[in-house]
Amino acid sequence: MNIPHDAVIPDSKSTYYLVEPRPYDDKSKYLSQSGFKKEPADRLKGAIPEQVVETDAIPYCRNEYGIFYQVEGDLTGVNGRKLSVVTIWLQGHNDGKMHFVTLIPLKGR
Repeated sequence: MNIPHDAVIPDSKSTYYLVEPRPYDDKSKYLSQSGFKKEPADRLKGAIPEQVVETDAIPYCRNEYGIFYQVEGDLTGVNGRKLSVVTIWLQGHNDGKMHFVTLIPLKGR
């Protein structure tokens, strides 16, 4: 199964959660290696779907909200550098749509 093109990626994920430095579970330093920063935020939001377009989404967990999927692959940055990542998606029980949950760096791959 592939993540559909109409998957929901909340603006808050690409403009705050993933690119703002955080004291715990910081992803901004990893993403900045590939040129992703807070501005312009639409670059990261546009790159995430490219990471999943040709890679199978693997179901790995189910709960009361829906089915979670993971996609492992490379995220191509604005400077051309590729970063190995896993993206996590949720297919919600309520609306059936695929929602972006988070991105996890795969360091050392």
